[in-house]
Amino acid sequence: MEVGVDSFVARFTTQGADTYSSKDAMSELLDRIALADEAGLDVFGIGEHHRREFLDAAPHVILAAAAGRTKRIRLTSAVTVLSAADPVRAFQNFATLDLVSQGRAEMVVGRGSFIEAYPLFGLKLEDYDDLFAEKLDLLLKIRDNETVTWQGRFRPALNNQPIYPRPLQNPLPIWLGVGGTPESFVRAGVLGLPLMVAIIGGETHRFAPLVDLYREAGRRAGHPEEKLTVGLHSMGFLAETTQEAIDTFYPQFAVAMSTGVAKERGWPPMTRQRFDAQNGPLGAYLIGSPEEVAEKIKRHSAALGGISRVTFQMDVANLPHEQLSKSIELIGEKLKPLIQ
Repeated sequence: MEVGVDSFVARFTTQGADTYSSKDAMSELLDRIALADEAGLDVFGIGEHHRREFLDAAPHVILAAAAGRTKRIRLTSAVTVLSAADPVRAFQNFATLDLVSQGRAEMVVGRGSFIEAYPLFGLKLEDYDDLFAEKLDLLLKIRDNETVTWQGRFRPALNNQPIYPRPLQNPLPIWLGVGGTPESFVRAGVLGLPLMVAIIGGETHRFAPLVDLYREAGRRAGHPEEKLTVGLHSMGFLAETTQEAIDTFYPQFAVAMSTGVAKERGWPPMTRQRFDAQNGPLGAYLIGSPEEVAEKIKRHSAALGGISRVTFQMDVANLPHEQLSKSIELIGEKLKPLIQ
């Protein structure tokens, strides 16, 4: 099983004042990606948002900078908000990243859970699903064909148009990032794309029927079993002991989940009772000691019929660079050997 970290390049603010500069936040992120490479992690992902709190509006640029400081780790989006992107440019960006990184680039594409990109790029939110379906169709055609003829509703047509550069990997890996919509799981199966399931709350085993939908749709579409792989993305943080991990992560996480985006969306404040339930044996959170989290990942994998990748989202809490770095070291040195 592959293991990695996803980041939104968070830059938190307190009472309107920056807690630290964007320059420092980006520098420390690149240090953590280099550390993840050294610690033996398999993948590092950068999200895409268009908000003050996050610095990940151009993930391919961050990943290209990371490529120059790493040797082995795979570099991926997490996710590319394809609905708001031009598939030609998205492909060119990641094909270029693949060349820069010598064949280590991937894309996880999705519709995104934030809506800021739609008005920002002149798109209509009511076209949410149609935009994604059409743009995914074009992206896959570009990936699989050097010269493309294509026509759709939301983008000018392409007529026998060659698209360059071509990536080193053939094909460039493209995963479909999904939340909890059954149609998204079926879509991934029909297309034969690897599936990255973002489970940020609830009980992980409850997603098993959706994963079954994915695999059944893939089989019916004629895709081989080995092509229908599943990854899991969840909140996570490691320390030497579970109590230390909780004591470190919870206070700042509770603040983050009760203010800012959470407050805008009307989410109830995070309480210790809710946190403990999410971090219990069946809950989605992966917060604890390497040994305890490894056992939980194994249970999640069994419940979902086997997963090939797990990624930790740990920078949603306002934790300092040193604590995030220590968690990355523990993932590589102690957790990874336990889930191989």
